[in-house]
Amino acid sequence: MNYQAFATLYDHLMAEAPYDEWVAFTKRSLGVDSLQGLSVLDVGCGTGELLIRLLQEGADVTGVDLSSEMLVVARDKCAAIKKQPLLLHQDMRNLEELGQFDIVTIYCDSLNYLETPEDVMVTFASVYNQLPEGGLLLFDVHSTTKVEEGFIGQTFADADDEVSYIWHSFAGEHEASVEHELTFFVQDDNGSYNRYDELHKQRTYSISDYTSWLEGAGFTVEGISSDFNENPPTDESERIFFVARKK
Repeated sequence: MNYQAFATLYDHLMAEAPYDEWVAFTKRSLGVDSLQGLSVLDVGCGTGELLIRLLQEGADVTGVDLSSEMLVVARDKCAAIKKQPLLLHQDMRNLEELGQFDIVTIYCDSLNYLETPEDVMVTFASVYNQLPEGGLLLFDVHSTTKVEEGFIGQTFADADDEVSYIWHSFAGEHEASVEHELTFFVQDDNGSYNRYDELHKQRTYSISDYTSWLEGAGFTVEGISSDFNENPPTDESERIFFVARKK
C-alpha cells in the first residue's frame, strides 16, 4: 500500500483518539496549566494531530517521525493553521542531536512498534541525549492485558460512505506481541472502492521491564499511572503511562 494513502487513512482510523487527554496528561505531569514557552520534542508525531494541540497550548514543538509521508500530512495541517514547526524524518532509536528540550513525548503507543527490548533500550538512551538534567520523558504503552486480551483474536470494523475498514488482530511471534491486519475500502472520485491492505506489528513488556530499562538509561521513574487518570495500574488497565526524569 502507498504509505501516503495510509497516512491519510490513519486519521480516519484514529478519529476517536483522545488527543486532548494526552495534552491534559502532559500538563498534569508538569504541574502546569499551560505549556506556554516550554520546548517539546514529539517523537512519533505521525500526522500531527497531537503536535498541533501542543502548539496551540503555546509549546515550542519539534516533531519526529519515521514516516516521511506522515510528516507531509502533518506539515500541511500546520500550514493550514499558519504554524511552521520543525518536522524531522528520523528513527526514534537513533535521534540526531536536536538540542535540549524541556519535555520529550512518545505517545499513542508509538514505543510498541519497536520490535525488540534492545530497540526500546536504545530509544531511551537516544531520548536521554535530547534532555537537560531534570528534563522529562513522558510516554504511554499498551499493557500486556490490552495486547493479550483486548487485541489478540479480536476483529474490529467500521463503515461509512467514503472509507470502510476491517481490522483483524492475531498473536505475534513473541509474548505480549500482536499483529494487526488492516483492510481499507476507499471510495474514489468515480464512486468505486479501492482496497488497501496494511500489516502492523506491536509488542509490549511488563512495567518492571520498562522501569528497569529507564533506570539503566539514566532516568528516575517519577510516576506510573494508567488509562489517562492518576490511578496506579491494575491487571485490568489497558494503557500504561510513565513519567521519567533525567538525573
